[in-house]
Formats: sequence, C-alpha cells, structure tokens
Amino acid sequence: MRSRMTAARFLLAGLGGVLFLLGGCAVLPTREAADSAPIPPEPIPLPERESGSLPPRPTEISLRGLNPCGLLTARQRTALGFDRDPLPGVEEGFDNASTCSYRNSRAKVGARFALVTGEDMNVWTSDTAQVRATPVVLDDFPALVIRTPGLRLACNVAVDVAEGQHLDVLYRDDGADRPATLDQLCAGARRVATAAVRTLRGPVSTDSPAPGG
Repeated sequence: MRSRMTAARFLLAGLGGVLFLLGGCAVLPTREAADSAPIPPEPIPLPERESGSLPPRPTEISLRGLNPCGLLTARQRTALGFDRDPLPGVEEGFDNASTCSYRNSRAKVGARFALVTGEDMNVWTSDTAQVRATPVVLDDFPALVIRTPGLRLACNVAVDVAEGQHLDVLYRDDGADRPATLDQLCAGARRVATAAVRTLRGPVSTDSPAPGG
C-alpha cells in the first residue's frame, strides 16, 4: 500500500511544482501599473456559501481522462485575468495526477488544477492533515477551503466531484509587489474552482487546447 503524505505536504508540493513550471516560461512583461490590485475585478459571481454540514454532491463528475487545461474556457480565463497559455503537468503528491497551471502576469498571481482520481477530498480532513479546512458549497457541490498554518502565499480549494475523486485548486501569490492577503487568495481559489465546476458540468475536452484557445 502506498504511503500517504499529509495534506499540508500536498499543498506545498503543488505550490513548488507550479513555481517550477512558471520558472521555465519566457521573460514576463513589465507590469502595466505598479499600484494594480493583487486580484483583478472578477465578473464571475461567487455562489458558494459556508456550510457546517456539507450536502451530497448533486451529480457524479468523473475526472478520469479529462484534460485539466480544458477546465477553463477562453472567456473564463480572460475574466479571471489569466493571460498566459496554460501549462500542463503532473502532481507527484497525488500519484502523478494531471495538472494545469495558469498565470496572471499583471497581478502576479497564479492557479493550478489537479485532477485527483485516487483520493476523495476527505484527505484534507484526515487525522494526518495539518491544515484548516472550511466547508463551503460551490455551485451546489460540497467543497473545502484549505488554509495551511504558517503558509500565507497560497490557498487551496478541494471540490468533491465524484466518489474517491476530487478537484484540487491551488491559488497563490507569484511575486506581486503588493502581495494579496490570504483571504484574497482563498477568494481567488473559490472563483477559479467555481468556474471549473461550471465547465465540468458541461462537456470537457480530453485534448490539449491550442495556445491562446
């Protein structure tokens, strides 16, 4: 039986992997304005609500075989401020789960999806988890907003999409001159997760998207 890492190590591993991928990108453009907000205005509403007891998922959405870079449409990426081509990868902490990373080069924030098909989101609330998980509902799906004590550069949201599976969304500061607060990062994670869930409720491609598509 494979060993299970703590949930905090999952988050840290994902953060390191995203930063590694972004480090290989082309030179980033100069910021358009030094006083730009850490998280740009977001037209996508936030239908999530905190919940003491989570409801059952409204439907089963298997993540197996899906392309994580197809979870945000071009319109959603624009609305969320992601202006770099998505970068596919894997998350070793989740048994090489397929991932996709996005970046907002103006606000210097980024996000990473991981399609976890071997663990449900209860991994974040297990006895070995070293995080604070707040139950929320995102577009009718049960989810957790995850904060790791001592880590203020990133926030995770885990969405219960199917039995034994979950969507893990990491949203992090990526070197902003005026870093976002942890609450802002968690709000960003919720926005990105909500957008992805809405895409998942429709047909999702299994093919890699064309650059800028």
